[in-house]
Amino acid sequence: MSVRHALLALLTEGPEYGLRLRQEFESRTGDVWPLNVGQVYTTLQRLEREGWVESDDAGSDGAKKRYRITDGGATELDRWLRTPPDATTPPRDELVIKVQVAVRMPGVDVHDLIQTHRRQLIEAMQHYTHLKADAPADDIGLALVVDAELFRLEGLVRWLDAAGVRLAKLPRAAAPRPGVPAPDPAQVRA
Repeated sequence: MSVRHALLALLTEGPEYGLRLRQEFESRTGDVWPLNVGQVYTTLQRLEREGWVESDDAGSDGAKKRYRITDGGATELDRWLRTPPDATTPPRDELVIKVQVAVRMPGVDVHDLIQTHRRQLIEAMQHYTHLKADAPADDIGLALVVDAELFRLEGLVRWLDAAGVRLAKLPRAAAPRPGVPAPDPAQVRA
């Protein structure tokens, strides 16, 4: 997530103080992504150095400054909005890495591991579904965030299901067995 671009977007609505920008950011994302106020001011200082925002009073501390977007900031925001995210390399997903590591570990029941993670993901989906149902109908920020998270979680559940099917098709000799260490490649060649 690009906090700097989100702050630039908020500043397109007019000059604002850092604390108010933090509150607006959290409100518009359905309070799902809390933002540290220190991060807001650090980001605003960086944006000011880059010439993408300017403040009312360069001599004041961050809490007393009102920030506004510059023409350069508006250009950068437009560039960011129109640039698709990089989809050429898959992101490092901790769950994918866990399953890949577990497949090669002796003594790990990968099918049980998959089911454990699947249950946790389903519980998270239920949480977000309830959150969405309880939210005010006009809270578009929360609705968009929750929809995105539900689709992401659903994708992980589908991946776990596919991984389970793929692992079940492995020949027994290739599948690591619980409690049986993998053979030492040097001894296999001998």
